[in-house]
Order: sequence, then structure tokens, then C-alpha cells
Amino acid sequence: MRTLAAGSPERSVGGFTLLELLVVVAIVAMSSLGVGFAMRDAALVQLERDGERLSALLESARARSRVSGVPVRWHPTEDGFRFEGLSEPELPQQWLDVDTRVAGVTGTVLLTLGPEPIIGAQQLSLVSSRAPGKSVRLSTDGVRPFALQVALP
Repeated sequence: MRTLAAGSPERSVGGFTLLELLVVVAIVAMSSLGVGFAMRDAALVQLERDGERLSALLESARARSRVSGVPVRWHPTEDGFRFEGLSEPELPQQWLDVDTRVAGVTGTVLLTLGPEPIIGAQQLSLVSSRAPGKSVRLSTDGVRPFALQVALP
């Protein structure tokens, strides 16, 4: 029968070290985190995109109203939205996603954008039929630009 002395070169290794296991667990955790970020809700992303675009359009209309001295009003329609007080072809009038809607009212004047430099505090919420329970809110205090806030259930 053979016996091995401590430190003998013929020592057999029978498993993984704790450090090797920790490295593998860390790699798996980082990979799953990356996959989680890559798999965001497409409907919510589209809703955010429409919100950001509308925020930019509202600020553009607000600036044009201040320059021209003509009041500009924004309101939703059945298939998009409309800016009253500006020439028709100047700003887009449809959502990027056909499922995007304004929560609550349709067809009434919803936002007044000028021509005064300070307007009243205003807000609106956008929803999508593909993302029930999720919405984005655009709001301004009347001085700052419209800001986008995502509301999750």
C-alpha cells in the first residue's frame, strides 16, 4: 500500500476551489443581469419614446408661440394630436406607436403653451393598450420644460 507524504508531487486534486466557484457564480450573475436589461418591456419603451417626442414637440410649440406672440393649444385627437395656433405642416400630428393614447379626455383643449414666458402648471398622462397599467406622465411647473416620468404598476 502506498502512502503519500505531505507536499508530495503525486497528490490528487478532487474538486474545485472556493475561489473558482465564486468566479463562476459572479460571471453567471453578471450575464443574467445583462440579459435582464436587454429584455425590457417593448411596449413601455415605445410609450417612453412617444413621451419624449411629445415633450420635445411641446417645447418647440411653446418656443414658436413665444416668438410669434400667437397662443398655441395642444389637444389629443382620435388618431393622434393637434397643435392649434401654428401652421398645419410645421409639427407632426401622430404618435409613433398606434397604441399610444392620452389617459382620460380626448378632443378637448388640454395644454396651453403660450405666448407668455411663464405658463400655468400642466400635465398629461400617456398610456398604451399594449402595456396595461403602465403610463408616462409629462408635466411642467410653467417655468421649466416638460419632463417625462414613468409610472409603473
